[in-house]
Amino acid sequence: MDLFELPFAKIIILRDDLAEVMINDGVQMNMAMVEQYHDFLLSHLQAPFSLLINKVNSYSYDFDAQEHLATLDEINAMAVVVYNRVSKITTETLASFPRDVEWNLEIFPDREEALAWLMKQQAVADRV
Repeated sequence: MDLFELPFAKIIILRDDLAEVMINDGVQMNMAMVEQYHDFLLSHLQAPFSLLINKVNSYSYDFDAQEHLATLDEINAMAVVVYNRVSKITTETLASFPRDVEWNLEIFPDREEALAWLMKQQAVADRV
């Protein structure tokens, strides 16, 4: 398990095909940040990979970032851990945003439940 710190986030590599992402508190993600995030994922994970998005902090996205976030074909699944109703609603809104790549995303109130779901998604991807 390796911890990496980007200027706007912490990313923990849990397995070679699974990472936990925690965006820093108060960040407004922009397109440059999304590109840096995607580059990091592509260079540190083995595709297809899955992401555990831990919404422990409060942050937002500008319009371009919303449109391009997580549009990598290499992303198999994303589990988002939310800790309050506002985080759940904002995640649902972001997930409904039209984009070229459809998300395989589930929202969970518990990190362990989210991780278990991701492991199942990765097992399915490994068989394909």
